[in-house]
Amino acid sequence: MQRRQILQTLTASALMAGLRPPATAQTGTAPQGWHNWSGLQSCQPQAWKAPADETEVLQLLQTAPPPLRNLGAGHSFSPLVPTTGSLLSLDRLSGLRQHDLKTATATLGAGTRLAQASRALDAVGLAFRNLPDIDVQTLAGAMATGTHGTGMQLPALHADLQQLVLLTPTGQRLECSRQQHPEVFAAAQVSLGALGAISEMTLRVRPRHVLRRKAWLLPTEELLRTIPRLATAHRQFECYLLPHTGYGAAIVHDEVQQQPQARTEAPDEDVLADLKRLRDWFGRWPAMRRWVAQRLIDPSLQEEAVDWSWKLLSTQRPTRFNETECHVPQADGVACLREVLAALELRNDVFFPVEFRFIAADDAWLSPFYQRASCSIAVHAAHDEPWDYLLRDMGVIFRRYGGRPHWGKLHDRSQAELRALYPRWSDFLAVRRELDPQGRMLNPHLQRILMGA
Repeated sequence: MQRRQILQTLTASALMAGLRPPATAQTGTAPQGWHNWSGLQSCQPQAWKAPADETEVLQLLQTAPPPLRNLGAGHSFSPLVPTTGSLLSLDRLSGLRQHDLKTATATLGAGTRLAQASRALDAVGLAFRNLPDIDVQTLAGAMATGTHGTGMQLPALHADLQQLVLLTPTGQRLECSRQQHPEVFAAAQVSLGALGAISEMTLRVRPRHVLRRKAWLLPTEELLRTIPRLATAHRQFECYLLPHTGYGAAIVHDEVQQQPQARTEAPDEDVLADLKRLRDWFGRWPAMRRWVAQRLIDPSLQEEAVDWSWKLLSTQRPTRFNETECHVPQADGVACLREVLAALELRNDVFFPVEFRFIAADDAWLSPFYQRASCSIAVHAAHDEPWDYLLRDMGVIFRRYGGRPHWGKLHDRSQAELRALYPRWSDFLAVRRELDPQGRMLNPHLQRILMGA
């Protein structure tokens, strides 16, 4: 195995081991503490449970010490999970339960990781319509936070939900769809884990398919001018601007009628390490840093790959970071991106690329893309370096463009601000009160952003 493959395998193994509920979670003794992937969020719960079936989930939702929070893969940077009450892992409610090739639908346990789900679907000739760029999240966690991939005509994952089973703190088991309990369904598509626990979901999928990926470098200004054309011309487009270099990387995916081809792993981690070295060596002298970068970067370099869609769209990220991400109207996407890059280049300590993607509109009540086609802009900071500017400096720009924050990423929006951004905010709160009248699912973060407490 290549060095990068070995590292990824070890990272995945360690991640899975670290995210499994400890043995003490089932014995009644004090469970170990929890922290998220980046290490920024942590808590010491009274109980940490991994129920085996819906009956156990319903019992825990009604009796476990509150606040009770659903535990996914720990890839949210916002404090959605931390609680002094109970953590609930749905890892044992996972796997492909049924599928239908004719209707192109699949039913999976809500605790299924995206990587596991992609492999299970592939084995029966199916695939997700789109995927985010990280594949370790649980389906329930990805849906609850509005996780998305990229593509001007492609919506976020939750828009492909056809049916779900919601278990509530009042002891109800609700089968929800657009026809059955439609208001609960619209609230549960992106729920922040505030309504209870989703045990299984049926999604619209499609026959498995092959994509061709092409990635190449462009001068920043040329890339910014070209974004609208590239996003329209390709099934999926995204780009990464490289601060203090004068360059950005464009990445496109298009469906092709070819067989997968042998390929090497993309050198993403090596590129990131090089950008950090440039920062470390020349961060005090930004003009020299740019001068050196433009002489080291070969703009003729490009990457091409042909493989099954799930193998190209999602991956793992060994380098840990903290992140903020906001979604602005598509018409304002490039203008907002210009301001974000300009603000970052006023700081000599940044080195992570700025990620820019497209997402189609949908109708889930708390979806960042509710009735609004959007562009997402994501800004990262190394997990062991200052990250306050992600909120302070980026927040000012995102607010100016009416940006809706990614629920799983760092943001400091108030309840009043969020209410103004979401037309169905009051409707969501009404459903939440009905399903969890005692507020058993509300940790301090949800108390603040939902209730204004």
